[in-house]
Amino acid sequence: MEKLLNVSSGPHIRSKLTTGFVMYDVILALMPATFFGVYHFGFHAFLILATSIVSACLTEYLFDVLTERPNTLRDGSAVLTGLLLGLCLSPTVPLFVPYLGSLFAILVVKCFFGGLGQNFMNPALAGRCFLLISFGTLMTDFGVDGVSGATPLAVLSKGGTVNAAEMFLGFTSGTIGVSCAAMLLGAAYLLIVGDITWHIPVSYIGTTLVLMAIGTGQGFRPLFLLAEMCGGGLLLGALFMATDPVTSPITAPGQIVYGVSLGILTALFRIYGNSTESVSYAIILGNLFTPLIDKVAIPKPFGLGDNAKTPKPRIPKAAVVLTVVTLVSGVALGGVNFMTRDTIEAQKLAANAASYQAVLADAESFALNESAVDFVKEYGSEVYGNGKYGKVYINEAVNGLDASGSVVGYAISVTTADGFDGNVTLTVGVSGDGTVNGISFTELNETAGMGMRVDEDEWKAQFAGKAVDSFTLNKAGGSTADNEIDSVSGASTTSGAVVNAVNAAIDFANNHVK
Repeated sequence: MEKLLNVSSGPHIRSKLTTGFVMYDVILALMPATFFGVYHFGFHAFLILATSIVSACLTEYLFDVLTERPNTLRDGSAVLTGLLLGLCLSPTVPLFVPYLGSLFAILVVKCFFGGLGQNFMNPALAGRCFLLISFGTLMTDFGVDGVSGATPLAVLSKGGTVNAAEMFLGFTSGTIGVSCAAMLLGAAYLLIVGDITWHIPVSYIGTTLVLMAIGTGQGFRPLFLLAEMCGGGLLLGALFMATDPVTSPITAPGQIVYGVSLGILTALFRIYGNSTESVSYAIILGNLFTPLIDKVAIPKPFGLGDNAKTPKPRIPKAAVVLTVVTLVSGVALGGVNFMTRDTIEAQKLAANAASYQAVLADAESFALNESAVDFVKEYGSEVYGNGKYGKVYINEAVNGLDASGSVVGYAISVTTADGFDGNVTLTVGVSGDGTVNGISFTELNETAGMGMRVDEDEWKAQFAGKAVDSFTLNKAGGSTADNEIDSVSGASTTSGAVVNAVNAAIDFANNHVK
Protein backbone atom coordinates (compact mmCIF):
# COMPACT_ATOMS: atom_id res chain seq x y z
CA MET A 1 0.00 0.00 0.00
CA GLU A 2 2.88 2.36 0.73
CA LYS A 3 4.08 2.06 -2.90
CA LEU A 4 0.80 3.14 -4.50
CA LEU A 5 1.14 6.04 -6.92
CA ASN A 6 -1.00 9.14 -6.66
CA VAL A 7 -2.65 10.03 -9.96
CA SER A 8 -3.93 13.54 -10.60
CA SER A 9 -5.12 15.50 -13.59
CA GLY A 10 -2.70 17.62 -15.61
CA PRO A 11 -0.94 19.86 -16.16
CA HIS A 12 2.05 18.54 -14.21
CA ILE A 13 5.13 20.63 -13.44
CA ARG A 14 8.32 18.82 -12.46
CA SER A 15 10.71 20.45 -10.01
CA LYS A 16 13.80 19.36 -8.11
CA LEU A 17 12.71 21.57 -5.20
CA THR A 18 11.89 19.52 -2.10
CA THR A 19 10.76 20.36 1.41
CA GLY A 20 14.12 19.29 2.79
CA PHE A 21 15.94 21.47 0.29
CA VAL A 22 13.99 24.56 1.44
CA MET A 23 14.46 23.74 5.13
CA TYR A 24 18.21 23.35 4.82
CA ASP A 25 18.35 26.58 2.82
CA VAL A 26 16.77 28.41 5.75
CA ILE A 27 19.10 26.67 8.22
CA LEU A 28 22.06 27.79 6.11
CA ALA A 29 20.69 31.34 6.02
CA LEU A 30 20.51 31.36 9.83
CA MET A 31 24.16 30.36 10.26
CA PRO A 32 25.53 33.96 10.33
CA ALA A 33 23.15 34.90 13.18
CA THR A 34 23.91 31.61 14.94
CA PHE A 35 27.68 32.00 14.82
CA PHE A 36 27.49 35.62 15.93
CA GLY A 37 25.16 34.76 18.82
CA VAL A 38 27.57 32.11 20.10
CA TYR A 39 30.53 34.45 19.65
CA HIS A 40 28.79 37.34 21.44
CA PHE A 41 27.16 35.47 24.32
CA GLY A 42 29.56 32.58 24.86
CA PHE A 43 29.48 28.82 25.29
CA HIS A 44 26.18 28.74 27.21
CA ALA A 45 24.44 30.19 24.16
CA PHE A 46 25.81 27.27 22.13
CA LEU A 47 24.47 24.83 24.72
CA ILE A 48 21.03 26.46 24.53
CA LEU A 49 20.94 26.12 20.74
CA ALA A 50 22.21 22.53 20.87
CA THR A 51 19.67 21.55 23.54
CA SER A 52 16.83 23.14 21.58
CA ILE A 53 17.77 21.32 18.35
CA VAL A 54 18.39 17.94 20.01
CA SER A 55 15.11 18.19 21.93
CA ALA A 56 13.18 18.98 18.74
CA CYS A 57 14.75 16.11 16.78
CA LEU A 58 14.42 13.61 19.61
CA THR A 59 10.76 14.50 20.17
CA GLU A 60 9.88 14.08 16.49
CA TYR A 61 11.82 10.82 16.19
CA LEU A 62 10.18 9.27 19.25
CA PHE A 63 6.73 10.38 18.06
CA ASP A 64 7.36 8.72 14.67
CA VAL A 65 8.51 5.51 16.37
CA LEU A 66 5.64 5.34 18.85
CA THR A 67 3.00 6.07 16.19
CA GLU A 68 4.68 3.80 13.60
CA ARG A 69 5.10 6.61 11.10
CA PRO A 70 7.95 7.03 8.60
CA ASN A 71 11.01 8.83 9.92
CA THR A 72 10.53 12.54 9.08
CA LEU A 73 13.80 13.86 10.51
CA ARG A 74 15.42 13.94 7.08
CA ASP A 75 13.28 16.86 5.92
CA GLY A 76 15.15 19.16 8.34
CA SER A 77 12.02 20.84 9.74
CA ALA A 78 12.72 19.68 13.31
CA VAL A 79 16.26 21.03 13.15
CA LEU A 80 14.96 24.36 11.84
CA THR A 81 12.30 24.59 14.56
CA GLY A 82 14.87 23.92 17.29
CA LEU A 83 17.31 26.43 15.82
CA LEU A 84 14.70 29.18 15.46
CA LEU A 85 13.44 28.65 18.98
CA GLY A 86 16.98 28.73 20.36
CA LEU A 87 17.74 32.00 18.58
CA CYS A 88 14.60 33.49 20.18
CA LEU A 89 15.77 32.74 23.73
CA SER A 90 17.75 34.75 26.24
CA PRO A 91 21.38 33.58 26.47
CA THR A 92 21.00 33.20 30.24
CA VAL A 93 18.12 30.69 30.43
CA PRO A 94 18.73 27.30 32.06
CA LEU A 95 18.94 24.37 29.63
CA PHE A 96 15.59 22.90 30.69
CA VAL A 97 13.90 25.93 29.10
CA PRO A 98 14.92 25.21 25.46
CA TYR A 99 14.32 21.51 26.08
CA LEU A 100 10.70 22.07 27.16
CA GLY A 101 10.12 24.73 24.50
CA SER A 102 11.16 22.44 21.64
CA LEU A 103 9.20 19.55 23.16
CA PHE A 104 6.04 21.68 23.15
CA ALA A 105 6.72 23.10 19.67
CA ILE A 106 7.23 19.72 17.99
CA LEU A 107 4.87 17.48 19.95
CA VAL A 108 1.87 19.76 20.60
CA VAL A 109 1.98 22.27 17.74
CA LYS A 110 3.36 20.07 14.96
CA CYS A 111 2.93 16.33 15.56
CA PHE A 112 -0.47 16.42 17.26
CA PHE A 113 -1.88 18.29 14.25
CA GLY A 114 -0.58 15.83 11.66
CA GLY A 115 3.04 16.82 11.12
CA LEU A 116 4.72 19.22 8.72
CA GLY A 117 2.22 21.15 6.62
CA GLN A 118 -0.66 20.55 9.03
CA ASN A 119 0.37 22.85 11.90
CA PHE A 120 -1.84 25.93 12.13
CA MET A 121 0.80 28.17 13.70
CA ASN A 122 4.57 28.52 13.60
CA PRO A 123 5.93 25.83 15.98
CA ALA A 124 9.00 27.79 17.09
CA LEU A 125 6.99 30.89 17.99
CA ALA A 126 4.30 28.81 19.67
CA GLY A 127 7.05 27.22 21.76
CA ARG A 128 8.41 30.66 22.64
CA CYS A 129 4.96 31.92 23.70
CA PHE A 130 4.53 28.78 25.82
CA LEU A 131 7.84 29.53 27.56
CA LEU A 132 6.94 33.21 28.07
CA ILE A 133 3.74 32.18 29.84
CA SER A 134 5.41 29.43 31.87
CA PHE A 135 8.76 31.03 32.74
CA GLY A 136 8.23 34.77 32.34
CA THR A 137 11.05 35.86 34.65
CA LEU A 138 13.65 33.57 33.07
CA MET A 139 12.58 34.46 29.52
CA THR A 140 12.89 38.21 30.11
CA ASP A 141 16.26 38.09 31.89
CA PHE A 142 18.76 39.27 29.30
CA GLY A 143 22.44 39.93 29.73
CA VAL A 144 25.91 40.26 28.23
CA ASP A 145 29.09 38.92 29.83
CA GLY A 146 27.13 37.73 32.86
CA VAL A 147 25.62 41.16 33.58
CA SER A 148 21.85 41.43 33.33
CA GLY A 149 20.20 44.46 31.78
CA ALA A 150 17.15 45.69 29.95
CA THR A 151 16.96 45.16 26.21
CA PRO A 152 17.42 48.22 23.98
CA LEU A 153 13.75 48.14 23.01
CA ALA A 154 12.71 48.17 26.69
CA VAL A 155 14.97 51.19 27.23
CA LEU A 156 13.50 52.88 24.16
CA SER A 157 9.93 52.23 25.30
CA LYS A 158 10.67 54.08 28.56
CA GLY A 159 11.96 57.14 26.72
CA GLY A 160 15.65 56.29 26.99
CA THR A 161 18.28 56.47 24.27
CA VAL A 162 20.05 53.55 22.61
CA ASN A 163 22.93 53.02 20.21
CA ALA A 164 21.25 52.05 16.93
CA ALA A 165 24.54 51.01 15.32
CA GLU A 166 25.27 48.54 18.13
CA MET A 167 21.73 47.21 17.83
CA PHE A 168 22.15 46.67 14.10
CA LEU A 169 25.43 44.82 14.52
CA GLY A 170 24.22 42.90 17.56
CA PHE A 171 26.57 44.11 20.31
CA THR A 172 23.76 44.56 22.84
CA SER A 173 21.74 42.50 25.30
CA GLY A 174 18.85 40.49 23.92
CA THR A 175 18.11 37.07 22.47
CA ILE A 176 20.82 34.87 20.98
CA GLY A 177 19.74 35.88 17.46
CA VAL A 178 20.34 39.54 18.21
CA SER A 179 22.45 40.54 15.18
CA CYS A 180 20.30 42.27 12.57
CA ALA A 181 23.22 42.50 10.14
CA ALA A 182 23.64 38.72 10.25
CA MET A 183 19.91 38.14 9.73
CA LEU A 184 19.77 40.48 6.74
CA LEU A 185 22.70 38.60 5.23
CA GLY A 186 20.83 35.33 5.58
CA ALA A 187 17.58 36.81 4.25
CA ALA A 188 19.41 38.15 1.19
CA TYR A 189 20.45 34.58 0.40
CA LEU A 190 16.86 33.32 0.70
CA LEU A 191 15.62 36.09 -1.61
CA ILE A 192 18.29 35.30 -4.20
CA VAL A 193 17.52 31.57 -4.31
CA GLY A 194 13.77 32.27 -4.30
CA ASP A 195 12.82 30.60 -1.02
CA ILE A 196 11.04 33.74 0.17
CA THR A 197 9.65 36.84 -1.53
CA TRP A 198 9.68 40.47 -0.47
CA HIS A 199 5.95 40.79 0.12
CA ILE A 200 5.67 39.74 3.78
CA PRO A 201 8.95 41.23 5.16
CA VAL A 202 8.56 44.59 3.44
CA SER A 203 4.85 45.04 4.22
CA TYR A 204 5.35 43.85 7.81
CA ILE A 205 8.40 45.96 8.67
CA GLY A 206 7.16 48.97 6.71
CA THR A 207 3.76 49.02 8.40
CA THR A 208 5.32 48.64 11.85
CA LEU A 209 7.75 51.51 11.37
CA VAL A 210 5.15 53.88 9.90
CA LEU A 211 2.75 53.27 12.76
CA MET A 212 5.51 53.55 15.38
CA ALA A 213 6.59 56.87 13.92
CA ILE A 214 3.04 58.20 14.05
CA GLY A 215 1.81 56.51 17.23
CA THR A 216 4.75 57.36 19.47
CA GLY A 217 5.03 60.99 18.34
CA GLN A 218 8.70 60.43 17.49
CA GLY A 219 8.19 61.11 13.80
CA PHE A 220 10.25 59.61 11.01
CA ARG A 221 13.63 60.06 12.65
CA PRO A 222 16.08 57.60 11.02
CA LEU A 223 17.83 56.56 14.25
CA PHE A 224 14.54 55.97 16.05
CA LEU A 225 13.15 53.89 13.18
CA LEU A 226 16.40 51.92 12.90
CA ALA A 227 16.26 51.14 16.61
CA GLU A 228 12.62 50.03 16.35
CA MET A 229 13.45 47.82 13.37
CA CYS A 230 16.46 46.23 15.05
CA GLY A 231 14.81 45.71 18.45
CA GLY A 232 12.29 43.26 19.80
CA GLY A 233 13.01 40.48 17.30
CA LEU A 234 11.24 42.29 14.46
CA LEU A 235 13.73 41.27 11.77
CA LEU A 236 13.98 37.67 12.93
CA GLY A 237 10.20 37.44 12.97
CA ALA A 238 9.60 39.21 9.67
CA LEU A 239 12.34 37.44 7.71
CA PHE A 240 12.27 33.89 9.09
CA MET A 241 9.04 33.37 11.07
CA ALA A 242 6.29 35.24 9.25
CA THR A 243 7.53 33.86 5.90
CA ASP A 244 6.97 30.25 7.00
CA PRO A 245 5.22 28.76 3.92
CA VAL A 246 2.96 26.53 6.05
CA THR A 247 1.43 29.30 8.17
CA SER A 248 1.49 32.26 5.76
CA PRO A 249 -0.83 33.06 2.81
CA ILE A 250 -0.14 31.64 -0.63
CA THR A 251 -0.80 34.56 -2.97
CA ALA A 252 1.19 37.79 -3.21
CA PRO A 253 -1.85 40.02 -2.42
CA GLY A 254 -2.66 37.78 0.53
CA GLN A 255 0.91 38.01 1.78
CA ILE A 256 0.79 41.80 1.68
CA VAL A 257 -2.49 41.84 3.62
CA TYR A 258 -0.92 39.41 6.08
CA GLY A 259 2.22 41.53 6.47
CA VAL A 260 0.24 44.73 7.00
CA SER A 261 -1.90 42.97 9.63
CA LEU A 262 1.19 41.80 11.48
CA GLY A 263 2.61 45.32 11.37
CA ILE A 264 -0.58 46.80 12.84
CA LEU A 265 -0.63 44.24 15.66
CA THR A 266 3.07 44.69 16.43
CA ALA A 267 2.79 48.47 16.57
CA LEU A 268 -0.31 48.32 18.77
CA PHE A 269 1.40 45.94 21.18
CA ARG A 270 4.51 48.11 21.33
CA ILE A 271 2.69 51.40 21.81
CA TYR A 272 -0.06 50.33 24.20
CA GLY A 273 1.23 47.08 25.68
CA ASN A 274 3.32 46.55 28.79
CA SER A 275 5.49 43.85 27.23
CA THR A 276 8.10 44.16 24.50
CA GLU A 277 7.19 40.68 23.19
CA SER A 278 5.03 42.12 20.43
CA VAL A 279 6.40 40.18 17.46
CA SER A 280 5.78 36.70 18.89
CA TYR A 281 2.14 37.39 19.74
CA ALA A 282 1.48 39.31 16.51
CA ILE A 283 2.67 36.46 14.27
CA ILE A 284 0.86 33.80 16.27
CA LEU A 285 -2.40 35.76 15.96
CA GLY A 286 -1.70 36.37 12.27
CA ASN A 287 -1.25 32.62 11.70
CA LEU A 288 -4.81 32.07 12.88
CA PHE A 289 -6.17 34.35 10.15
CA THR A 290 -4.09 32.86 7.32
CA PRO A 291 -6.86 30.46 6.14
CA LEU A 292 -9.31 33.37 6.01
CA ILE A 293 -6.87 35.51 4.00
CA ASP A 294 -6.33 32.62 1.55
CA LYS A 295 -10.08 32.28 1.06
CA VAL A 296 -10.46 35.97 0.29
CA ALA A 297 -7.35 36.36 -1.88
CA ILE A 298 -8.24 33.58 -4.34
CA PRO A 299 -5.91 33.50 -7.36
CA LYS A 300 -7.24 33.04 -10.90
CA PRO A 301 -7.27 29.30 -11.75
CA PHE A 302 -4.51 28.25 -14.16
CA GLY A 303 -5.58 28.26 -17.79
CA LEU A 304 -8.55 30.65 -17.54
CA GLY A 305 -8.66 33.52 -20.00
CA ASP A 306 -8.78 37.19 -19.07
CA ASN A 307 -12.55 37.31 -19.44
CA ALA A 308 -13.22 34.13 -17.49
CA LYS A 309 -15.09 34.45 -14.24
CA THR A 310 -13.15 33.45 -11.17
CA PRO A 311 -14.89 31.94 -8.15
CA LYS A 312 -16.17 34.52 -5.72
CA PRO A 313 -14.53 34.35 -2.32
CA ARG A 314 -16.78 33.10 0.42
CA ILE A 315 -15.96 34.04 3.98
CA PRO A 316 -17.03 31.34 6.43
CA LYS A 317 -19.82 32.44 8.76
CA ALA A 318 -17.84 31.27 11.79
CA ALA A 319 -14.95 33.54 10.79
CA VAL A 320 -17.28 36.54 10.50
CA VAL A 321 -18.80 35.86 13.92
CA LEU A 322 -15.37 35.38 15.49
CA THR A 323 -14.07 38.61 13.95
CA VAL A 324 -17.10 40.62 15.14
CA VAL A 325 -16.87 39.22 18.66
CA THR A 326 -13.14 39.94 18.76
CA LEU A 327 -13.60 43.51 17.54
CA VAL A 328 -16.44 44.23 19.97
CA SER A 329 -14.46 42.74 22.85
CA GLY A 330 -11.35 44.68 21.88
CA VAL A 331 -13.23 47.98 21.63
CA ALA A 332 -14.96 47.32 24.97
CA LEU A 333 -11.70 46.48 26.74
CA GLY A 334 -9.98 49.46 25.15
CA GLY A 335 -12.80 51.74 26.27
CA VAL A 336 -12.65 50.44 29.83
CA ASN A 337 -8.88 50.92 29.87
CA PHE A 338 -9.24 54.47 28.53
CA MET A 339 -11.87 55.40 31.09
CA THR A 340 -10.03 53.89 34.07
CA ARG A 341 -6.39 54.69 33.28
CA ASP A 342 -6.49 58.00 35.18
CA THR A 343 -8.02 56.27 38.20
CA ILE A 344 -5.44 53.48 38.05
CA GLU A 345 -2.60 56.00 37.82
CA ALA A 346 -4.03 57.93 40.76
CA GLN A 347 -4.21 54.71 42.78
CA LYS A 348 -0.57 53.96 41.97
CA LEU A 349 0.47 57.43 43.10
CA ALA A 350 -1.57 57.02 46.29
CA ALA A 351 0.07 53.65 46.97
CA ASN A 352 3.51 55.19 46.48
CA ALA A 353 2.68 58.07 48.81
CA ALA A 354 1.42 55.63 51.43
CA SER A 355 4.61 53.60 51.20
CA TYR A 356 6.74 56.75 51.58
CA GLN A 357 4.78 57.76 54.65
CA ALA A 358 5.10 54.25 56.08
CA VAL A 359 8.91 54.36 56.02
CA LEU A 360 9.26 58.08 56.89
CA ALA A 361 6.61 58.65 59.55
CA ASP A 362 8.10 62.02 60.59
CA ALA A 363 7.78 63.54 57.11
CA GLU A 364 5.01 66.04 56.44
CA SER A 365 5.54 66.11 52.68
CA PHE A 366 7.70 64.59 49.94
CA ALA A 367 9.68 65.99 47.01
CA LEU A 368 11.64 64.28 44.27
CA ASN A 369 15.36 64.07 44.90
CA GLU A 370 16.97 65.82 41.91
CA SER A 371 20.15 63.72 42.00
CA ALA A 372 18.05 60.57 41.90
CA VAL A 373 15.96 61.90 39.01
CA ASP A 374 19.08 62.43 36.91
CA PHE A 375 20.43 58.99 37.79
CA VAL A 376 17.18 57.17 37.00
CA LYS A 377 16.82 59.04 33.72
CA GLU A 378 20.27 57.89 32.59
CA TYR A 379 20.67 54.49 34.25
CA GLY A 380 17.21 53.50 35.47
CA SER A 381 16.81 50.75 32.88
CA GLU A 382 20.08 49.11 33.88
CA VAL A 383 20.64 46.67 36.73
CA TYR A 384 21.96 48.62 39.70
CA GLY A 385 25.48 47.83 40.89
CA ASN A 386 26.39 45.69 37.84
CA GLY A 387 24.61 42.69 39.33
CA LYS A 388 26.15 42.95 42.82
CA TYR A 389 22.63 42.96 44.28
CA GLY A 390 21.08 40.66 41.70
CA LYS A 391 18.58 42.05 39.21
CA VAL A 392 17.65 45.22 41.12
CA TYR A 393 16.46 48.43 39.47
CA ILE A 394 16.13 51.92 41.00
CA ASN A 395 12.70 53.45 40.35
CA GLU A 396 12.62 56.70 42.31
CA ALA A 397 13.94 58.50 45.37
CA VAL A 398 12.21 61.27 47.30
CA ASN A 399 13.16 63.58 50.13
CA GLY A 400 10.97 63.43 53.23
CA LEU A 401 10.38 66.97 54.51
CA ASP A 402 9.18 68.20 57.88
CA ALA A 403 6.84 71.16 58.43
CA SER A 404 9.71 73.63 57.98
CA GLY A 405 10.90 72.03 54.74
CA SER A 406 13.99 70.37 56.23
CA VAL A 407 14.97 66.89 55.05
CA VAL A 408 14.24 64.22 57.65
CA GLY A 409 15.09 61.23 55.47
CA TYR A 410 14.91 59.61 52.07
CA ALA A 411 12.52 57.06 50.57
CA ILE A 412 13.97 54.92 47.76
CA SER A 413 11.72 52.80 45.54
CA VAL A 414 13.44 49.72 44.11
CA THR A 415 12.35 46.68 42.09
CA THR A 416 13.99 43.27 42.16
CA ALA A 417 13.33 40.76 39.40
CA ASP A 418 14.66 37.92 41.57
CA GLY A 419 11.40 37.18 43.35
CA PHE A 420 10.17 33.60 43.23
CA ASP A 421 7.00 34.57 41.36
CA GLY A 422 8.09 37.72 39.52
CA ASN A 423 9.00 41.29 40.34
CA VAL A 424 8.98 42.62 43.89
CA THR A 425 8.81 46.41 44.37
CA LEU A 426 9.40 48.01 47.75
CA THR A 427 10.24 51.34 49.34
CA VAL A 428 13.14 51.65 51.77
CA GLY A 429 13.27 54.54 54.22
CA VAL A 430 16.73 55.84 55.16
CA SER A 431 17.30 58.64 57.68
CA GLY A 432 19.93 61.34 57.30
CA ASP A 433 22.46 59.41 59.40
CA GLY A 434 22.04 56.23 57.35
CA THR A 435 19.69 54.38 59.68
CA VAL A 436 17.10 52.25 57.93
CA ASN A 437 13.66 53.32 59.15
CA GLY A 438 11.80 50.41 57.59
CA ILE A 439 10.50 48.90 54.35
CA SER A 440 7.09 48.89 52.63
CA PHE A 441 5.96 46.79 49.64
CA THR A 442 4.07 48.25 46.68
CA GLU A 443 4.24 45.14 44.43
CA LEU A 444 4.36 41.64 45.89
CA ASN A 445 2.91 38.56 44.18
CA GLU A 446 4.75 35.76 45.97
CA THR A 447 3.30 32.42 47.09
CA ALA A 448 0.66 32.75 49.81
CA GLY A 449 1.81 31.41 53.15
CA MET A 450 5.44 31.41 52.05
CA GLY A 451 6.97 34.28 50.07
CA MET A 452 4.09 36.58 51.01
CA ARG A 453 5.17 36.33 54.64
CA VAL A 454 7.92 38.89 53.98
CA ASP A 455 5.11 41.46 54.19
CA GLU A 456 4.38 40.56 57.80
CA ASP A 457 5.25 43.33 60.26
CA GLU A 458 7.38 41.01 62.38
CA TRP A 459 9.65 40.14 59.47
CA LYS A 460 9.88 43.70 58.11
CA ALA A 461 10.74 44.97 61.59
CA GLN A 462 14.14 43.26 61.34
CA PHE A 463 15.35 46.12 59.12
CA ALA A 464 14.01 49.02 61.20
CA GLY A 465 16.41 51.10 63.30
CA LYS A 466 19.54 49.45 61.91
CA ALA A 467 22.50 51.60 60.80
CA VAL A 468 24.51 49.19 58.66
CA ASP A 469 26.21 49.32 55.27
CA SER A 470 24.41 46.16 54.17
CA PHE A 471 22.38 43.21 55.46
CA THR A 472 23.05 39.49 55.08
CA LEU A 473 20.47 36.72 54.94
CA ASN A 474 20.61 34.10 57.69
CA LYS A 475 18.81 30.98 56.43
CA ALA A 476 19.37 29.13 59.73
CA GLY A 477 17.48 31.72 61.81
CA GLY A 478 18.20 32.98 65.30
CA SER A 479 20.17 36.06 64.21
CA THR A 480 21.59 38.34 66.88
CA ALA A 481 23.76 40.71 64.82
CA ASP A 482 22.26 43.97 63.52
CA ASN A 483 23.22 43.19 59.95
CA GLU A 484 21.64 39.70 59.87
CA ILE A 485 18.09 39.07 58.64
CA ASP A 486 16.36 35.76 59.38
CA SER A 487 14.96 34.15 56.25
CA VAL A 488 11.28 33.28 56.01
CA SER A 489 11.08 29.50 56.40
CA GLY A 490 10.66 27.88 52.99
CA ALA A 491 10.99 31.20 51.14
CA SER A 492 14.71 31.89 51.02
CA THR A 493 14.47 33.04 47.39
CA THR A 494 12.01 35.81 48.19
CA SER A 495 13.83 36.69 51.43
CA GLY A 496 17.16 36.94 49.64
CA ALA A 497 15.68 39.07 46.87
CA VAL A 498 14.25 41.54 49.41
CA VAL A 499 17.53 41.73 51.36
CA ASN A 500 19.42 42.45 48.14
CA ALA A 501 16.91 45.13 47.17
CA VAL A 502 17.27 46.82 50.58
CA ASN A 503 21.07 46.70 50.27
CA ALA A 504 20.86 48.31 46.83
CA ALA A 505 18.64 51.07 48.25
CA ILE A 506 21.11 51.72 51.10
CA ASP A 507 24.01 51.92 48.66
CA PHE A 508 22.02 54.21 46.37
CA ALA A 509 21.09 56.49 49.27
CA ASN A 510 24.71 56.74 50.42
CA ASN A 511 26.23 57.33 46.99
CA HIS A 512 23.60 59.07 44.85
CA VAL A 513 21.00 60.69 47.13
CA LYS A 514 22.39 62.17 50.34
